[in-house]
Amino acid sequence: MTSRYAQLLFTPSVQRHQAEHGSRASYANMARGPREADRLGEHEMAFAATRGSFYMASTGSTGWPYVQHRGGPPGFLRAFDDRTLAFADYRGNKQYITTGNLDTDDRVSLILMDYPARARLKILGRARVVEPDRWPAPEEHRAVVERVVLIDVEAYDWNCPQHIEPRYTVAELEGQLAPIRERMAQLERENARLRGEPAPERVAD
Repeated sequence: MTSRYAQLLFTPSVQRHQAEHGSRASYANMARGPREADRLGEHEMAFAATRGSFYMASTGSTGWPYVQHRGGPPGFLRAFDDRTLAFADYRGNKQYITTGNLDTDDRVSLILMDYPARARLKILGRARVVEPDRWPAPEEHRAVVERVVLIDVEAYDWNCPQHIEPRYTVAELEGQLAPIRERMAQLERENARLRGEPAPERVAD
C-alpha cells in the first residue's frame, strides 16, 4: 500500500475502527509519506494494458455511488505515462450515469482483476472525458468508441488475494487445454499404432 492511498482513505473514522479492531498500529506509518500523487510502475502499467475489463465507481450529485463494469479488447485500457490512464468508452445502453456523475465529481475508484492469478489492483484518480480522435482499436472489434476517459492517477494499492476465486476466460482456458489436447492426440495415435489400426482423425473444434 502506498502512503498516498492511506492518506486519502484512512479517514479519522477509518482510523477509529482500525484502533478498535487492533490494526491501527500496523497501518499508522503508512500515511506518513509525502503528499504527492503516486506514479505507476512498469508492473502496474503492463497489468492495466492486459486487462479485458475493470470496475469503476463514481458518485452522483445525489451522493449515491455507482459502480460500472467496462470492457473491451486488451489494450482498451492503457497507461499514457506513469501518472495517466485512459480507456476507450464504447457505446452501450446510453444511460450515461458515469458520464453525468463526472460532471459534478471527477473522483473515481477502479478495481482491475486478474482472476487466474488472484491479483487485484485498486486505483484512485480524477477522470475527465475527451473526444475519441485517433484512438486505435482492433479491426475485429466493431464496437463504436463514443468517448475516451482520461484518469489522472492519485494513488493505487495491490490488494491481497484472499477470497479471490480463480476464473478463466475461454481464451485462457484454450491456452491451458491446448497441450492436454495435443497429448491426448499423441496417445490416441500411439494406441492405434500398437493395435495396428489406422490413426484416428481429429475433428477440428
